Amino acid sequence: MPHSSTDTLLEIIPLHPTFAAEIKGVDFSQPVPEVVFAQIKAAIAKYGVCVFRDTGLDDARHVCFAAQFGELDDVTPYTQRGKKHRLQFIELFDVSNLNEDGTVAELDSHRAAMNKGNTLFHVDSSFNPCRGSYSLLRAHELPPRGTGGNTEYADTRQAFEDLSPALKRELLENDYIACHSLMHSRKKASPDVLRHISPTEHPMSRHRLVQRHEPSGRLNLYIASHVHHIEGVSAEKSEELIGELYAHACQPEYTVSLEWLNDSDLFLWDNTCVMHRAVGGAFEGKYKRDMRRATVHDSSSHAWGMNEKSATRQGYP
Repeated sequence: MPHSSTDTLLEIIPLHPTFAAEIKGVDFSQPVPEVVFAQIKAAIAKYGVCVFRDTGLDDARHVCFAAQFGELDDVTPYTQRGKKHRLQFIELFDVSNLNEDGTVAELDSHRAAMNKGNTLFHVDSSFNPCRGSYSLLRAHELPPRGTGGNTEYADTRQAFEDLSPALKRELLENDYIACHSLMHSRKKASPDVLRHISPTEHPMSRHRLVQRHEPSGRLNLYIASHVHHIEGVSAEKSEELIGELYAHACQPEYTVSLEWLNDSDLFLWDNTCVMHRAVGGAFEGKYKRDMRRATVHDSSSHAWGMNEKSATRQGYP
């Protein structure tokens, strides 16, 4: 007797020795039942990254599925200075190489320069007072196969576990606070275009460098390209420690590169235990790459970090 939609057992296929998995068996043509959603939540807690192929999701159902995870972030910080949003839903971030009119952005354009920040390992919205937790990135229109555009992930839980005992002890005993800045990561990726920008003149968000990932109970290294400095140490010590930890977490044994195969493929990840980046010329070339992302506000005890609870969020023109 076939299973009903309420007792579906999902097929979960690991994609890396320590994290990331593909999930099969979810019917996205209708709202995901709670019993199925519970299996997805358990999988994302364990694996940090979950891949769903050929979902058939459109924008409306993408937003609806994302909202099952919690309150959604939106693009209003990026449009408050008059920038037009190309998509129908403000809950979908336009992660594409397209201009407002749908044409491919020139490589020397402002949009291309801003997109370069996405090619550095980062976590979504860590530069805001309330950080992001889950992100759900969907392919709307992919370039031809072989033209680049994988998304790469780094396992920051395993990276922390594999640190030397002495370094782990230092991190835990000092309980360092890292300051995250959107302008810092964008300037790192496009130093010439943003040479006039000083990150210290813009708001930063403060989060513990090491924290317990509550869904799994494992300790996590909350590092990313957004980290500008560590409080309470010299500038030299801060730069050295950030560089060492970031380079450690980006090593091949902690990363996996996932290829987009179909329009409507969906990648789900937890920003509080993995980093991600676009690789392989994702935002370059003459082909359209239309990707759309929903991000959920974190609801864990670490959501607001060391920040005052404020509705202010960072964006750029």
